[in-house]
Amino acid sequence: MADPMTQFDQISSSQGLADGQNSVAAKDSKMSVKDLVHWRDPKKSGVVFGLSLLTLLSLAAFSVISVISYLLLALLCVTITFRIYKSVVQAVQKSNDGHPFKALMEKDVSIPPETFHKHVDVSLTYINRFLKQMSKLFLVEDLIDSLKLAVVMWLLTYVGAVFNGITILILADILLFAVPPFYEKNKTQIDRYMEIARTQVNTTMAKLQEKLPGAVKRTKAE
Repeated sequence: MADPMTQFDQISSSQGLADGQNSVAAKDSKMSVKDLVHWRDPKKSGVVFGLSLLTLLSLAAFSVISVISYLLLALLCVTITFRIYKSVVQAVQKSNDGHPFKALMEKDVSIPPETFHKHVDVSLTYINRFLKQMSKLFLVEDLIDSLKLAVVMWLLTYVGAVFNGITILILADILLFAVPPFYEKNKTQIDRYMEIARTQVNTTMAKLQEKLPGAVKRTKAE
């Protein structure tokens, strides 16, 4: 007869192994945005990239109302067709399987008030931080930072003359899924060139700051 303590240890080990496997499976089933753009799972990343690009291309060709209407119409066609198909199969087989979407309809799709308030509070924090930063820039608290913003806005006027908003979003979507894997493969070289560029920019800004009158030089500590 086996020792009870040995049996207990074996049961505990098997339960721990099962819990570990379940936790790994749960982690694998949930992918973050970082995992998607780094193509950790090529199939999921390909689906997300394809759908996002298709949606943006549709918005470039049609109005927002048309794109949303077509997407909802396509979804309705799929669900209605599947509902009719299951009804016919149940009638032929004389089964009582019930509604094919019963499990989905029983799920709670409402947003808990706690979750809603939590996301609102987080969003409000970022909005207030953004408004505070914009106030500093447009009221010229720091001349150098305001000049940087002015240069960026001036460059964006040329970008806006060449591209519209949807085109920029399409390019951003392509870059979002193309740059991270490229950066991972060439991280060392890219970091070296980025450091050189950062050094050049800091040197140029330091020289510009030295030429400014004393009253408008940076007053905050770096």
